[in-house]
Amino acid sequence: MGKSERPEHTAPPDVYYNAEEARKYTTNSRIMQIQETLTERALELLALPQDGVPKLLLDLGCGSGLSGESLTKQGHTWVGLDISEAMLDVAKEREVEGDLCLHDLGHGLPLRPGSFDGAISISAVQWLCNADQTDHEPRKRMRRLFESLYACLVRGGRAVLQIYPENTQQAEMLTSTAMKAGFSGGLVVDFPHSTRAKKYFLVLMVGSSSYQPQAKGINGEDSDEGQEVQVASRQRSNKRRKTANGNIQGSHRHPEAKGKDWVYRKKNQMRKKGYTNVPSDSKYTGRKRKDHW
Repeated sequence: MGKSERPEHTAPPDVYYNAEEARKYTTNSRIMQIQETLTERALELLALPQDGVPKLLLDLGCGSGLSGESLTKQGHTWVGLDISEAMLDVAKEREVEGDLCLHDLGHGLPLRPGSFDGAISISAVQWLCNADQTDHEPRKRMRRLFESLYACLVRGGRAVLQIYPENTQQAEMLTSTAMKAGFSGGLVVDFPHSTRAKKYFLVLMVGSSSYQPQAKGINGEDSDEGQEVQVASRQRSNKRRKTANGNIQGSHRHPEAKGKDWVYRKKNQMRKKGYTNVPSDSKYTGRKRKDHW
């Protein structure tokens, strides 16, 4: 898949997130960090009462449970739904604490009315904008989702759906369909002046409310994510340098040269993450090569 190609253009979510892709997604430290940041922001916009009572939350498109882990850290109970069986298998392997359900959001939510205090979704709902099968009509699938979501939330409950709309038409279609289902609220855009840091959150409320969610970065300030990327890029540029005597100096994170111990440690880390193509250890592992023949 090319850098500019969106996953939803490649294959349906249950096909795209196969066993290999699900494991790769879940073990990527950058993705894990982004998911945690987005979930924390979604919880902030959800603005749950700070009464010390754990809430029952819904995680739409929960995947391998990365966002659910943030809910657990905040002391909440959650139920996750996802269309990818491979993603849910990884979530079970990771022993996440939420209840998991294999389900297509476009079919609506088979949940008891008024049973959830709130709902979040991270990078999932925009998949409904695409017709993956001949009988899929995006607007009808969205309507089924939003009508059933409205029904399963308590009065005064909220849903915060982080989305990656492909264009303004998709954002407007999702927002208008949610409003027609009975929700109030709208689209909150963090860092609207930044191409890379811009994030869309569809903030929906059941019933009228005086709550006014505030977007971040509307005055042009930088996002934390952008700053981290810049720092990382500077570190990478100095990753390997030659010393005065011509020897290779280690990286910023590993000042020592990458010898046998480092190679063994990295290979063991890959094996623990489930990689099966890691070469076997031998007497040649980490052996220093000659500079030239």
